[in-house]
Amino acid sequence: METVAPAWLWAFFVASVIVALFVDFVVLKKQGAHEVTVKEAINWSLVWVALSFLFNALFWYALKSDSNPEIAAQADTRAMEFFTGYLIEKSLAVDNIFVFLMIFTFFAVPPAFQKRVLMIGIIGAIVLRTVMILVGSWLIQQFHWILYVFGAFLLITGIKMWWASGQEPDLESNPALKLLRRIMPVSKHFDGEKFFTVENGKRIATPLLMVVALVGVTDVIFAVDSIPAIFAITNDPFIVLTSNIFAILGLRAMFFLLAAIAAKFHLLSYGLAVILVFIGTKMLLIDIYKIPVVVSLGVVVGILAITMIWSVKTAPKVPVAGAGADDDVAPKAP
Repeated sequence: METVAPAWLWAFFVASVIVALFVDFVVLKKQGAHEVTVKEAINWSLVWVALSFLFNALFWYALKSDSNPEIAAQADTRAMEFFTGYLIEKSLAVDNIFVFLMIFTFFAVPPAFQKRVLMIGIIGAIVLRTVMILVGSWLIQQFHWILYVFGAFLLITGIKMWWASGQEPDLESNPALKLLRRIMPVSKHFDGEKFFTVENGKRIATPLLMVVALVGVTDVIFAVDSIPAIFAITNDPFIVLTSNIFAILGLRAMFFLLAAIAAKFHLLSYGLAVILVFIGTKMLLIDIYKIPVVVSLGVVVGILAITMIWSVKTAPKVPVAGAGADDDVAPKAP
């Protein structure tokens, strides 16, 4: 697999991820089970975004200072590819987070237990996506035509996402959930952060184990969508992998942040659908006309900005108790 990244930068990336996960786990263990506040989520989100930007700056510097003039000349473009891939992954992760939120709500997972589930999900996602990206990169280098398969898949996925937007998903009929319930008996109650408990002398699963399993299945589904999307920006496995992983590292903090303001971005799924259609089209046209990275970045940023602004302007208003006699919602009792 060809890449412009030097070997030492690969090593630095792996070390950075290990250190980041270690710090996150240490902080998680010291804090214990507690509800993550919006302020805490904002602070951690800023930390992860800052680390991603710093890594991109280091990547740019490594290429710019390379002794090979051909590689040095690619520094600006490659750094832009990383940023575009990172932004796409972050954007698609939002839809992923909304599904996580639905799962947590369905199982009534206490907020204090949610961060452990997310942490396990992040580790699983890193391993899974690393394998998928490396395999995907090899397939693209061996079979160029597979780009058209990815492009068509993204185009169809975007159209399906548009039609599904605004509809309430039925988790009860989820095939994965039905299968899990057939495989193992599940308790109706949580037992702290344990995945198994004992009832009537039998060891059975807790609802938290079901949640972890569903989060894992969900991430597999979203990985199939998101990874081809980055390959539409660049074929360099280093850029695809690093932009993807850095976007995932901040997933836990972003979840708690978006969970507090989810209602304000109710139209975001429509924007993500348009982005997938655009990326799929870009991939299908790759041998006819290669859309510049700057244009791709501008389109993604523009769609996200328009969707988020329009979501805020049209966000459903929460009825205020006792606001007036004509209100359709009756005032709540004091």
